[in-house]
Amino acid sequence: MTQVLLFSTVIGPFVAGIMEAVKKTVSLPKNFIPLIALVVGVGLGAAAYPFTDMEMALRLWAGAGAGLSATGLFEVMKKRYGSKKDTSKDKDVFNNQ
Repeated sequence: MTQVLLFSTVIGPFVAGIMEAVKKTVSLPKNFIPLIALVVGVGLGAAAYPFTDMEMALRLWAGAGAGLSATGLFEVMKKRYGSKKDTSKDKDVFNNQ
């Protein structure tokens, strides 16, 4: 189990980077982003055959975990406080105008 978590941690940033590139390149519905991240993570886990001596099933589990955690981490970091984004540039902070 330790190997799976370590491998998932190693390929997580790669999954996040690939997903960010996919989101910038292709217009995707937001509902499909975690599913695509899962597929990308499983694909990277399977493609990492020369870099690890783990069994295929363990690499696929690690890739799935990396894909889902990369999506969750990105969504947590992106979350803003408040109900909407403030676009006014000359807002008076002291008078709340």
